[in-house]
Amino acid sequence: MTPAINLLKKQKISFELHKYKHDAKHPSYGTEAAEKLDLDPNRVFKTLVVQIDNDELVVAILPVTRTLNLKEAARSFNVKSAVMADARRVQNTTGYVLGGVSPLAQKKPLRTVIDASAFEFDSIFVSGGRRGIEIEIAPADLQQLCSGTSDSIC
Repeated sequence: MTPAINLLKKQKISFELHKYKHDAKHPSYGTEAAEKLDLDPNRVFKTLVVQIDNDELVVAILPVTRTLNLKEAARSFNVKSAVMADARRVQNTTGYVLGGVSPLAQKKPLRTVIDASAFEFDSIFVSGGRRGIEIEIAPADLQQLCSGTSDSIC
């Protein structure tokens, strides 16, 4: 089990686990999950870690079909600028490897924003903390567990 799955069980949050065989040659982790699990890719969300202008790391959760708008992400956190965080720093801070970064149970809790489109669905899919594992969860439950906000960030 991953820290994300353990947290969901401990908090008694309703979720479903979906597993697939990860292909290291696939160009996109999120798209791979959607394809292999035969899911609507608009319901599969990626977890991106961003560095904002005060050197703080924050999390942006958005559909794998969309691109993060860094200006909108910065606005969501009330700062002037945002850039994608360094991969090594992401792994050290979250405790997860790239392609398996879960928004849940990170080593260091990070402020989080979830794209507003998540709330168009009863459930969405996020990384379970390892490549090849997706967690299906209600967006409101995800937001509560992450102490996150919701905004348009794409």
